[in-house]
Amino acid sequence: MLTTFAEGQLFAERFGANSPTVLALHGWGRDRKDFSAVLAHLDALAVDLPGFGLSPAPLEVWGTSEYAENLLPIIKQCSTTPLIVGHSFGGRVAVRAAAKFPDLIGGLVLTGVPLLRQSAKPSAPPLAIRVSRALRRRHLASERFVERLRDLYGSADYRAAHGIMRKILVRVVNEDYEEDLRRIRCRVKMVWGSADEETSPRIAKLASEIIANSELEILPGVGHFLPVSAPRQLRAAIDRLREF
Repeated sequence: MLTTFAEGQLFAERFGANSPTVLALHGWGRDRKDFSAVLAHLDALAVDLPGFGLSPAPLEVWGTSEYAENLLPIIKQCSTTPLIVGHSFGGRVAVRAAAKFPDLIGGLVLTGVPLLRQSAKPSAPPLAIRVSRALRRRHLASERFVERLRDLYGSADYRAAHGIMRKILVRVVNEDYEEDLRRIRCRVKMVWGSADEETSPRIAKLASEIIANSELEILPGVGHFLPVSAPRQLRAAIDRLREF
């Protein structure tokens, strides 16, 4: 059953008949339907984050802090501190929420989340984009020309995003979460696919060493889209965390 929050600006699918105890946050370019098999027979909400699914895009360039604050109407409606399940981008938002509102979050289940940079030094944009930027600064190329090159050489997520969502993506991928990981007080279960090529299990292991109360499980042969490809194992992680 679909329900709305924040005066119709935030859509979510409700599972179960009681007050939700679990909130599920999808990855970039995805929507609430990724969690349909995971949340069956639970009292839960699968959220369409703003800009995805049925929820309209923000009017300003948000980072994960603004996305976390946008969840407060849902979190405060829960009868108990909810457990948040976050995949990829949704996990970024979940981590930010747990760091910002530690008394409101009961636990985290994270999967495929880029919690730390893949390398100490961010990778440089493709040469064509760097050259076009230099030409633009010298007024030798138009912004439209630069944008066309971005469409050709940017990441798949960047090429698929448009308007304000493209600016949000650029902001989010440049965020750092190390201090947020150190501030998390709730229990954290991390479930990763060994074949995740988007967010390496090595990053998950490094992040688990920073989070004070975390446990990491690696699923052999599973890729990045774990909520869809391994819903039973993700549900098992949720159930284990709910037992505490």
